[in-house]
Amino acid sequence: MVTGRPDAETSWEPGFPTADDVSVARRFLERCSVTGDPRPFGPYAIRRRSDRRVIGGVDFHSPPDEHGHVTIGYGIVPSARGKGYASEALRGLLSFARAGGVVSVKGDADHDNIASQHVMTAAGMLPVGEDARVRYFAVTWAGTAT
Repeated sequence: MVTGRPDAETSWEPGFPTADDVSVARRFLERCSVTGDPRPFGPYAIRRRSDRRVIGGVDFHSPPDEHGHVTIGYGIVPSARGKGYASEALRGLLSFARAGGVVSVKGDADHDNIASQHVMTAAGMLPVGEDARVRYFAVTWAGTAT
């Protein structure tokens, strides 16, 4: 992804990877070189079922902290937006996090990015605050390990 070329088994939707996707990939590789592979708490490709093309990504910014909290991010290429792919991917990531003992998941969206705010609420995250630039969202589960 960092090179901008898919491998032999991967097909990308036009517009993928975005600058944000490349940034996520670079951060992942840097983290691997410094602290080792954080998987399963890393980035994932979002593929459209109908043609298996990569249309975006969803990721954990880092492994859970000492309290079991993680921060997530996601993005979909413009041609695939508005079809529920991001909400579906985020719901899957939240389910995976919860099953893995994560206590809470945080995310944020710029005030004018209403679509991203809808993605988080559709996936079960709730608004928990805001500042001059962004609204913050989170979901916390009772009974998960800390």
